[in-house]
Amino acid sequence: MPHSDSPDRIHDILARQAQRQPDAVCLYEEGGGVVRYGQLWQRAQEAAAWLAGQGVARGDRVMLVGENCAAMVVSLFACSLAGAWQVGVNARLSAREVASIRQHARPRLTLYTSGVSSAAREHAETAGATPAALPAWGGGVDASLASEPPAAETGELADAVATLIYTSGTTGTPKGVMVPHRGLLHFARISAASRRLTPHDIGYAALPLSHIFGIATVLLATQHAGASLVVRSRFDTEDVYRALRQPGISILQGVPTMFSRLLASAPPRGELRAPNLRYLYTGGAALDPTLKRDAERYFGLPMHHGYGITEYAGSMFITDMDRPRGDCSSGYAVDGVEWRIGSPDRATPEPGERGTILIRGPGVMLGYYRDPEQTARALLPGGWLDTGDIGYVDADGALFIAGRSKDLIIRSGFNVYPIEVESVINAFPGVRLSAVVGRQTEDHNEEVVAFVEPLPGAALDTRLLMLHLRAQLAPYKRPAQIIPIDAIPTTVSGKILKQPLKDRLA
Repeated sequence: MPHSDSPDRIHDILARQAQRQPDAVCLYEEGGGVVRYGQLWQRAQEAAAWLAGQGVARGDRVMLVGENCAAMVVSLFACSLAGAWQVGVNARLSAREVASIRQHARPRLTLYTSGVSSAAREHAETAGATPAALPAWGGGVDASLASEPPAAETGELADAVATLIYTSGTTGTPKGVMVPHRGLLHFARISAASRRLTPHDIGYAALPLSHIFGIATVLLATQHAGASLVVRSRFDTEDVYRALRQPGISILQGVPTMFSRLLASAPPRGELRAPNLRYLYTGGAALDPTLKRDAERYFGLPMHHGYGITEYAGSMFITDMDRPRGDCSSGYAVDGVEWRIGSPDRATPEPGERGTILIRGPGVMLGYYRDPEQTARALLPGGWLDTGDIGYVDADGALFIAGRSKDLIIRSGFNVYPIEVESVINAFPGVRLSAVVGRQTEDHNEEVVAFVEPLPGAALDTRLLMLHLRAQLAPYKRPAQIIPIDAIPTTVSGKILKQPLKDRLA
């Protein structure tokens, strides 16, 4: 399958490494197998030819319902070669959610990684999928064709989109973010440089490769540098500690809840074996100061942080490796990113001045697929993206995230940012995680409610916790109620889901 020598599409990253170092390890698979760059490139080309044989062409959508494995990586690059758009869907979504995305994306072909995922196998059986008999998939992949071939996308958009990523909302119509090849290629270079990745580095890929963090920060940045990844279908703390020893993870990236789970089940500090670990990074959600402190103490490394959203192809802000921060800032804008607080026309904000974060740069999405109204609300004149997040900068120009605009609680006319309250709760002994939401009152006000998940085996004394909060928070920020909960709901990528908690209050 021919490909362009210029870096126009994401498969060019793999093609370049396959030419430079075909025998270098690219992926460490579950079960102990390895895939080398030359092998992965060959498999991607064979899979692209197979897709063409199934009728997949330029502008078609190929949906992949799965969990992390080599086949997911092969599919992403094969779709790029074929000119199709991969629609990655985590197999742990419900049948209803998968069906909703399929109905909206209208894929010509749907693949299922049944060999590594019982959840994917169940979806495949429901769809009546049959085995995709091609060694390039690595075995255990099922496929089903649409009963009526949907129309392919045409024009410039057909060539510009690399993948559709559906946002993880719990209600309403799913939104498919059209992620551009251009943005992913740009960020792969930026991310690799910011972490100083080399072919000797080994990362850990348990974050779903169906989400922007997994695709951009974990997979493509690693491949841009010619480094390797330990690929896992599910996050397992014991497996992480084994992989830190062998093959020797050097780059450990994840959402905050992953690090929280790692620390909750950590072996004694003296028994930690991580001879190559040199870089810790968390993103995808707010960084709690207690978690940052505990992770840095345990691993003996700075905890780096960044800010990104699905609607941008990679992180927009990253902390500087050479200047680790003692706070929870998201760092500084990466190369190519412009930002504003509040309005594109506003001057440089005063330190601490809060407002909506606006972004412009090569990674800005091309819109929400088949949703012009939502696109118009998010993409502003001049190429600006309204992130929907509230933030501010300090005197040094570093960005801090105050919260999502939709999560803002207005209590008696005062703004309450849940992140601030959650940080104080999470510092209380015995607390693993908290989620703060607003509840409407009869007088049309809002009150603060905190859901708190204790550490395993810990007993939560809500009375003492409330006394702690009274000493730490202004009266309008204090929760009216603290609700212990066995497990705070999260998305498959580890982000806290607040809508189910709000529904529970209702």
